[in-house]
Formats: sequence, structure tokens, C-alpha cells
Amino acid sequence: MAEYDYDFFVIGAGSGGVRASRLAASFGARVAVAEERFMGGTCVNVGCIPKKLLVYASAFREEVAEAQEGYGWTVGNLDFDWPRLIENKNKEIARLNGVYQKLLDGSGVESIEGRATVKGPHEVAIGSRTVSAAHILVATGSQAFRPPEIEGIEHAITSDEAFYLEKFPRRVIVVGGGYIAVEFAGIFHGMGADVCQLYRGPMFLRGFDDDLREHLAGEMRGRGIDLRFDSVPTRIEEVAGGVRATLSDGSRVEGDALLCATGRLPNSGGLGLEEVGVATKPGGAIVVDEYSKTSVPSIHAIGDVTDRINLTPVALHEGICLANTLFNDRPMAPCHETVPAAVFSQPPLGTVGLTETEAREKYGEVDIYRSTFRALKQTLTSSETRCLMKLVVDRASDRVVGLHMAGHEAGEIVQGFAVAVRAGLSKAQFDQTIPIHPTLAEEFVTLREPVGDS
Repeated sequence: MAEYDYDFFVIGAGSGGVRASRLAASFGARVAVAEERFMGGTCVNVGCIPKKLLVYASAFREEVAEAQEGYGWTVGNLDFDWPRLIENKNKEIARLNGVYQKLLDGSGVESIEGRATVKGPHEVAIGSRTVSAAHILVATGSQAFRPPEIEGIEHAITSDEAFYLEKFPRRVIVVGGGYIAVEFAGIFHGMGADVCQLYRGPMFLRGFDDDLREHLAGEMRGRGIDLRFDSVPTRIEEVAGGVRATLSDGSRVEGDALLCATGRLPNSGGLGLEEVGVATKPGGAIVVDEYSKTSVPSIHAIGDVTDRINLTPVALHEGICLANTLFNDRPMAPCHETVPAAVFSQPPLGTVGLTETEAREKYGEVDIYRSTFRALKQTLTSSETRCLMKLVVDRASDRVVGLHMAGHEAGEIVQGFAVAVRAGLSKAQFDQTIPIHPTLAEEFVTLREPVGDS
């Protein structure tokens, strides 16, 4: 590959791009990465990491209330300081940006600051400089989407801006029904804001198990969030002190801020892909084969820009597979089955495998094991919050094909059980596992009787 300046040129220094570039370099490839914004991509800067930090902050109010009511603690007046939280968050993100830079430097990867565009099957331009590469990887992630049909949508903020608000909004309107919308509704409510969440459909979190969706809706309403389904804003306008949204039914709701969390689009525009023949789908997703190769054999794509499964660990997995395929003589196709996921709502959700609906469509006869209960931690308080745990079992094989949870530390618990589901363990093997008592997680190995209509 000596006829090229690089063996591997990566556009985008997010999680997937950095992992692919470092691994490729470890295999002996000459690698460069171009990034026009910040190291770490969406996850580190305006996604997973800062969001989880805000989730931690928002949970303290409920924790303190339970400690005072049921556990003998006396706490003085609570005073939440949003600017201090954001300042501390910014410091941590800056630290992580530095970590990513050191990882690239330590791996022998050349990092280039600037916007890179594809000029040919083996050519990339960064500003006035053009370089050649045997292989090009597009790992540019996604960008927040604002529905253009909503009049006055320019008055809305997205999750990108929400992480940097100078002043805490005491009244927040959240538009959207995906995990970002649900999480920010919980974040702002937990910090003391009045929250109204609007979603165009009859139930949010499309694609998740129906029992989880309905359970979370009840929990959010029980906490005081004004959750409105089949409701969308048709007009947004600025008013004194904030914004006013006119809804599809003609009613109005006002807030200090309106957060538009209506999804993210692949960040593929303006990269020169169409000009060199890289196929994309409506909406901008880059079309790739099972090995992340585009319609141009020397150009590849991973992560959110391909709109397969838009999760950071999936992008990392795709990057590992691609580096092995190209530079380690070890073709690896990413596996997108049985991928665990969490929604850091309040309470959080965890899920792995098939939903009940998906399992019935695939296997026909299934057994459903489900339990809804009050956690031990809440028994000394007046809290009405309840946990939900559910197993979906293929009746013919007795294999657990889906596992779902709503409750404290759902993500941590489901991460462990994801190994069992991925390994194809049976319900009998779950039953044979001795539980740790008292824990929430023990419920998954003590569910004995299937629920009716299964």
C-alpha cells in the first residue's frame, strides 16, 4: 500500500472511528484521523457520558426524600446549582477529550484537525490539503433533527444545546418519544422543573417491549410529569420569559425552554459521498454490506452514520470488526443480534433480546414470566414506584429469548443477564441458579409461573 499516503484514513474521531484507527495501527497500518469538532464524538461530548452525569444529578432529590422519610436522615434545605453542575460536567468532558487524544497519539495514529471530505475512492481533502489512502472510513455519527414542518422550530433547543444551558429552565416542554426525550424529561423533572412531554403516537419508546413502555408511562405520570400522547406542537413562538407551543388539538403550553428530541439523522451530508458513488438511503444513512463496506469498495462506514443500531458499544464493535477485516487478515462481520440496551429514564429500563411481540411473531408459542413489585428499598417510604421484570421464553426450546426490566439499576442488572440470553440459556437453567438475596436481580431466577394468555 506504499503508493498511498496512508493505509487507513478515518473521518470522525468518535468512539467507533477512534477504536478502528487504534486497532488498525496496532496491526501495522499507517493511520490518520480527521475531526472537525471534538474528540470522542457524540457519546463523550453531547451523548452518553454527559447525559448519565445529569441523570445522576437528577436522582438525588428522590434519594434524599426517601432517606428523610424512611431511613432516619435529616437534611437541611436543598439547593440545586445548575451552573456548578454544568461547569463540573464540562471539566470532565474536557478531560475525556484529552484522554482520546492521548490514546490516538500513543497508538501512533496521526490526528488532523479539520473537516475532511471524500474526493475520490482513495482521496480525502482537509482544507487545502489532499491526501490518499488505500481505505477510507466514514465514522461521522449523527446530528440532532428538528422537524421542519413545525412553525417556529428555530425557537426549540436540541439535546446538544441542553447540555450547555446557562440557566436552569423551571418549565420544560419536551417533544419526542424516543429514549433521549424520555431521559431528558426525567432529568429536568428530577432537578425540580415542571415537565410536559409531548409525543405524536399513542405510546412512546417504539421498539421496546409494550409492558416496559406502559409501565414507564405510569411511573412518569406518578412522579408528576405531564405526559401527553397523540399530541404534537404545530407552532412554537417566543413569549416573555420563554416559549409557547400551540398543539395539534389547539391547546397551548408554555415553558422556559422547549427541547426538541425527535431523533437524530446520519451525519453524512456535505462529505462528497454522492459524488464518488457511495450509496445512501433516504435520510442520509450510508448503505453498507455485512462487513461495513459501502458501494465503493475502498470506502467503509460504521456507527450511527449507517443507522444500523445506534449505540456506542455497537460502533466500537463495528470498528473492531472492520480493523480486523482490513488489516489483520481476519474477516469479521459485526453481530447485531441480542444487543442489550438501557434507557436511563426514571426509573431506568434495561432490555436484551426479543420483545414479546417479536417473539410471538418469530416462534409462535411463547411463555411469559412477569412480576411487578415494590422494591425493598421503598418499603419504609410512601413511594409508590414499582419494579417490572419480564422473561420471554420460546416454549418449544425453553430458551430465554427476551429479558426486560424497569427499576433501579436496570442497566447494570440487565448487562449481566445479557450474557445468559446471548449464550442461549434455558428457563430451566435460570431456575437452577441460586439467587442473591435480598436483591432486585434475584427476581429473574425466581420467576416460576408463566402469566395467563401465553
